[in-house]
Amino acid sequence: MEKALYLNGNWVKAGEYTGLYSPYDGEFLANIPVASAGQMEEAIQFAKNAETSMKQLTSLEKSNILLQICYQFEHRKEEAARIIVKETAKPMKFALAEIDRTIETYRFAAEEVKRLAGELVPMDAAKNGANKFAYTLHEPIGTVAAITPFNFPQNLVAHKVGPAIAAGNPVILKPASQTPLSALFLAELIHNTELPKGAFQVLTGSGSQIGDYLVLHEDIKMITFTGSPEVGKSIKMKADLKRVSLELGSNAGCIIDNEVDLPAIAKKCIVGAFSNQGQVCISLQRTYVMEDSYQPFIDEFKKLTKALKIGNPLSLETDISAMINKKETQRAKAWIDEAVNLGATIEYGGEIINEVLQPTILANVPSEARISCQEAFAPVVIINKISTVEDGISEINNSIYGLQAGIFTNNISKALKASKSLQVGGVIINDIPTFRVDQMPYGGVKNSGTGREGIKYALEEMTEMKLVVWNEG
Repeated sequence: MEKALYLNGNWVKAGEYTGLYSPYDGEFLANIPVASAGQMEEAIQFAKNAETSMKQLTSLEKSNILLQICYQFEHRKEEAARIIVKETAKPMKFALAEIDRTIETYRFAAEEVKRLAGELVPMDAAKNGANKFAYTLHEPIGTVAAITPFNFPQNLVAHKVGPAIAAGNPVILKPASQTPLSALFLAELIHNTELPKGAFQVLTGSGSQIGDYLVLHEDIKMITFTGSPEVGKSIKMKADLKRVSLELGSNAGCIIDNEVDLPAIAKKCIVGAFSNQGQVCISLQRTYVMEDSYQPFIDEFKKLTKALKIGNPLSLETDISAMINKKETQRAKAWIDEAVNLGATIEYGGEIINEVLQPTILANVPSEARISCQEAFAPVVIINKISTVEDGISEINNSIYGLQAGIFTNNISKALKASKSLQVGGVIINDIPTFRVDQMPYGGVKNSGTGREGIKYALEEMTEMKLVVWNEG
């Protein structure tokens, strides 16, 4: 099967193709086009030409286009999920859940576009403001380049495409090299909407070549990127005065206090640690448990981990399957081995069986081990003992990342202290740091990035504010 680029509302062949294979069993999926420099330039010019027609769309028209995307996802939900499973080895239950969230995300965009408004400015509050009337407007920023990761190939794309359309901006999508089929499937859906030609395009091929071309091009006005800190920092340095939104890495931590419901918390933590093989930016990676609760929590967590179903991601029964590629699997295994050499103990897992890294629990992991201080992005969770909640806060803050963190406690004072002291973009009280709903502001501090996603907040970042002042005198 040979796929095509989606440019200016047309399916366009490329001069070069590369094979795409399933991470789970190596099945050949498709030949994927590699966009040439000429096709990249064409895409940017098509998008620039579409800026005028996008700016002329009413809020209602943009809302209806976004709802048209929702309706098509609803009718082709299982097909969309199956593509995700094939491309990423994400278990089907999680792929179906992602499509549900994707629909919700586009629906939020359809709603928020109707609420995008400026504000009145009280000019007469200043000495020289008498007889002046002023207000602000939000105008489209221009063509947006969206560079997206493999782990949520529809919903994380929706968090960029949805607000871009809502803001009235053309968008060029560069999907991860492992997930082009999901991006091209989205193009099929958008092709059947009333979105102007050139307002949505897909460029597949080398991430470094296409990414650099988009970042450096003067007609691209904003870059929105989700991926590694190394690439994010490079984008920010190259982007000059372009608007840049970066959602980068994390090694999310969670504190578990005494006198809490350990079995219920363990169930949540299993989901937080092992969903999508731990390949989630806010996957629960570091868990800090009070001494009195430590052994009971470990015992409960091990029992639940042993019950996880490992195997074919197409099965609705499967909880854990293959990571995105063998290189990442071996990298995670090397980090586990390093932690053991530094004094950690494997409570469960730690092996690769049939090319699948088994869900792994590590205890007594030193903070300098890479599995602790770097982003694991694998089905591995650390469970360490602490004496006080303050110790847990200190351990979580001892990180170059700061995306989200969680705390389970029945003590209001401890919860408030954690909310103020944790150096992260989001503090989740009495839930895992992996919790996210798609309308909330989402983003981090430190090496976890800049800017915020969540449709309302991304929509504002994808517009320029204009001030209008009337002299009534």
